[in-house]
Amino acid sequence: MNRELASNSLLAVLPRKSYQLLLPRLQPVTLKFGDVLYRPREAIRHVYFPSDCMVSLLALADGHRALEVGLVGCEGMLGVPLTLGVRESPVRALVQGSGTALRMKSALFLNELRGNPPLQRAVNRYTYDLMVQVTQTAACNRFHHVEARLARWLLMTRDRMRSNEFRLTQDMLGNMLGVLRVAVTTAAGTLQRRKLIRYTRGAIRILDDKALEAIACRCYQIVKDKDCPALQLA
Repeated sequence: MNRELASNSLLAVLPRKSYQLLLPRLQPVTLKFGDVLYRPREAIRHVYFPSDCMVSLLALADGHRALEVGLVGCEGMLGVPLTLGVRESPVRALVQGSGTALRMKSALFLNELRGNPPLQRAVNRYTYDLMVQVTQTAACNRFHHVEARLARWLLMTRDRMRSNEFRLTQDMLGNMLGVLRVAVTTAAGTLQRRKLIRYTRGAIRILDDKALEAIACRCYQIVKDKDCPALQLA
């Protein structure tokens, strides 16, 4: 494995020397749909750099369904609390899109982080970008219509999965958007009738990216604009 083959954008922006220092400690893994990488208040044993998979960060509240507060894919990493001196996860990290990732033991990652300034800068910037995504998601889920939120989520998923087609159930979408299944059914049906998506048997395919972007709330562009600078560090 070399730097040219790194599909994770956070790793790809590192200078060659910094990336080479990480190589012996990075382990390729396959993450499957439904895998739970972290649970709330449990120790973070590995950090993950997704390549073509997607992981949902879910907040849990007593008496309520899990609510998605963030998405992580090829633009970033899982294990951000470690960079802040916290060794436990505050959320459940659930694989929503199967694919590959690079994994590193937490202790090794922290050791590398201390001696690799370019990695520190890239991770710090991504931490900020993830904070923007989490706060924007909270505002979006509170104030915007379900149809616009669904369009935003589908576009964010497309960007992280690098594909216009992915697996998804209405129950899962309800958790992601914080709404009941009937609301998801209505919103997805509207997008399908407008020929923006095709939704059959738990699989969604985006048919018209531009039109879907026009329907999505501005939250999508705000998060996307923040993702991009994080990938420009060298």
